[in-house]
Amino acid sequence: MKQLELLAPARDANIGIAAIDCGADAVYIAGPQFGARQAAGNSIEDIRQLCTYAHRFGARIFVALNTILYDDELEAAYRQMLEVQDAGVDALIIQDMAVLEMTRRGIGNLREEIRIPLHASTQCAIRTPEQAMFLESLGFSRLILERELSLEQIKAIREAVTCELEFFVHGALCVCYSGQCYLSEKIAGRSANRGACIQACRSRYDLTDSSGKVLVRDKALLSLKDYNLRNRIEDLAEAGITSFKIEGRLKNESYVKNVVRDYSMALDTLVGRCPGRYERGSFGKVVGGFTPDTAKTFNRGYTELFIDGKRGKWASMDAAKSMGEEVGTVSQISRDRSIITIRPANGRIVLNNGDGFSFVGRKGDVFGFRADVCQGYDIKCKPVNELYTGATLYRNINAAFEKELERNACTRMIDVSVSFTSVRNSDGWTIEAIAESEDGRRVSGTYDAGNQEANNQERMMEMIRSQIGKNTGSYSFIPGSIIASDVLPFMSASFLNSIRRDLAEKLDLLPCGKKDLLLREPGNIYSKACTLPQKKTSYKNNISNRLSETVYLSCGAESVAPAYELSHEASAELMRTKYCIRYELGMCPKHHGCKETGPLYLLNNGQRFSLHFDCRNCEMVLKEA
Repeated sequence: MKQLELLAPARDANIGIAAIDCGADAVYIAGPQFGARQAAGNSIEDIRQLCTYAHRFGARIFVALNTILYDDELEAAYRQMLEVQDAGVDALIIQDMAVLEMTRRGIGNLREEIRIPLHASTQCAIRTPEQAMFLESLGFSRLILERELSLEQIKAIREAVTCELEFFVHGALCVCYSGQCYLSEKIAGRSANRGACIQACRSRYDLTDSSGKVLVRDKALLSLKDYNLRNRIEDLAEAGITSFKIEGRLKNESYVKNVVRDYSMALDTLVGRCPGRYERGSFGKVVGGFTPDTAKTFNRGYTELFIDGKRGKWASMDAAKSMGEEVGTVSQISRDRSIITIRPANGRIVLNNGDGFSFVGRKGDVFGFRADVCQGYDIKCKPVNELYTGATLYRNINAAFEKELERNACTRMIDVSVSFTSVRNSDGWTIEAIAESEDGRRVSGTYDAGNQEANNQERMMEMIRSQIGKNTGSYSFIPGSIIASDVLPFMSASFLNSIRRDLAEKLDLLPCGKKDLLLREPGNIYSKACTLPQKKTSYKNNISNRLSETVYLSCGAESVAPAYELSHEASAELMRTKYCIRYELGMCPKHHGCKETGPLYLLNNGQRFSLHFDCRNCEMVLKEA
């Protein structure tokens, strides 16, 4: 049976715990350093706390150590690897091959054993069977594929390798192939491969031709909509995906809870429809909670990108930030601009005090404001000077939904079946209780119940079922068989509760019974099996230290080029992407039958970048002009 894993992001341990409560099978989080989101670091003790909680449900914790490293950072990275291993993490997500090398040899005088499985980050640019085969041969237990892949491309990679495959299914999209965007480093000296991306793709640009004519003015021309593959979960599972990943290590708790709950329910539906084929990667049921709605949390509109191998409208040029759900158009604005009346998009729209709204101004800028009081379709607020009659209004903060997320929190419970037997002997009654959790843990206890017979046997039976069948900690106890040798002794509610608590404590002492995910032994990088797809490396291999260089040379590289962050190669592609501005604007010679436009350029704050179009591969390239 194939395990399916819902992998959730966590900015901190509390968000990670909330994600598990909402149905995540695994959580990825950064340690103190070297994560691809500099603003999302966590202490080792916080990670330890998260591991302890997750492992109770057979859920797993992956630590992102996925930046490229410089030589003077290797020892610190190695020490962090040892620390997270001690904290109980289940895998490391890495980009730099130096980490792989250090798991084998250590660094300097540090030679402690590291047994953590390694997952190849999407920053490794895994979009071909050849690259996948190479990384698998190095010993990676999981590959995190490029977001731009189609189902057919995923299937081709699945046929080429045996290790697990992970794929993003929801969240923000980088316009460039992952791990090969150097625009932020070029503009600001802040490398995306080192966790410091300035998100230049969300900036606004002018598009000009070679003569300087402005074709498009002041648009977020490189900004993409957010990814949403909720309706394609089964297709991805059939294509060979094991882990379904949600983007968002900088997102807040309400976003993570909402999206995780939505996708967990989708996975549960699939498993329920195919019980002999799929199972969830963790155990425990989600109790209570809210009704998820991904339209009500941060998004730039949604796209399925290239999953069907077809182009579509992927851009969010007008708004690189979250616009939210459309609520209607502005029909009236009071003279002092403090009361706004809308014409609702549909009759089901309900506005709430404290809602947040956004709109696009007359010049294309995005503005936002908060409502003080909402009465019907009248919004009372501080004056909004940029708003105008006829503007489309969006809600990007739904105050009622946010309150529901807080008020109706999800709880994760583990089902435990309890058998209860009373045995009468010369000294009185003895109670034997056996508890078995849904993951296969089994504990028992024997308890002295005294020698007083219950006056009402039927009522005593009901009390046993009532008291034993309560929740304790993370366990949902389910009374099974209740067997009495002849009659039941009298047992107080407190006595029965103490039995249940004792069984829960004993269960907590046992490791969960879920099978571990695949743990591969590291491959032999000195064998002929570990063959590079290309014999000559380039800056795109992101080789930034001596250990990474050693790995590539050992795998047959004829030469090793330094990372862009070290060389700033003048002719470098700052970005290569499946997204195409010409296609998005209806100017594509191949798809729209338009004439060649000649060179095109992006301008922003005095900086000029040239656009090149690789029509054979249907890709766009951005370089310094």
